Amino acid sequence: MQQKGCFFPYSLNNGKTNMALDEQLLEQSIKKQMKAPVLRFYGWSPACVSLGRNQSDENINKGFCSKNNIDIVRRLTGGRALLHDKELTYSFVCPVGFLKNGESVIASYKEISEALALGFQKLGIPVDFPQNVRAKTKYEYCMSLCTGADLSYCGKKITGSAQFRKQGYILQHGSIMFDYDKACIEAIFGEKPQENKIAILKEINPSLTVESLCDALQQGFEEKFNLDFTSNIPLEAFSYSN
Repeated sequence: MQQKGCFFPYSLNNGKTNMALDEQLLEQSIKKQMKAPVLRFYGWSPACVSLGRNQSDENINKGFCSKNNIDIVRRLTGGRALLHDKELTYSFVCPVGFLKNGESVIASYKEISEALALGFQKLGIPVDFPQNVRAKTKYEYCMSLCTGADLSYCGKKITGSAQFRKQGYILQHGSIMFDYDKACIEAIFGEKPQENKIAILKEINPSLTVESLCDALQQGFEEKFNLDFTSNIPLEAFSYSN
């Protein structure tokens, strides 16, 4: 029997709203002790740099960001800085006990990523988990760094995800890039992106749309975790006002 889940379809928001919504989903899940997982898809407008939970912003060109209307926000999750622009971002909230490997950070990270992998497969995009290769660079850009728990396409990182835990609940969110502005990234982070390490959907399937990607990934989560996202769980349970 399928378990009910709560689904937030794709929306486009500024960085502050996106991060506040993710935090609100986690906090409300904890407060109401919800057993049902929550899946949300979103984009960013304007473009935004997100910093890891404990990351310094000293290496970010804040003047360039201000001049070019690029927001800067801090994530609940750890990891390195990332420019969010031409991408789809997902977030997934669930109790630790919902996952088979919920107690392990790395194993649960991969378990959730396996749902993404099923979605990619439905689009004819084969992905896998690469061997962990330690980066030999000071580079601050998240998508250039790949671990054995990140999904890759033809040896290039295709998803960059991060996780945060609180009171028995997990928030995992991550980015899937349709394209990126190389000059903009270089200006913000002070180093050119390593193109041989980053997979973008524009090159894999130029006709792929946000809508079709969302549909496939939703199906991937439903299949992986035997979920039904046509739920009657009221979205008002996760009310947010900015």
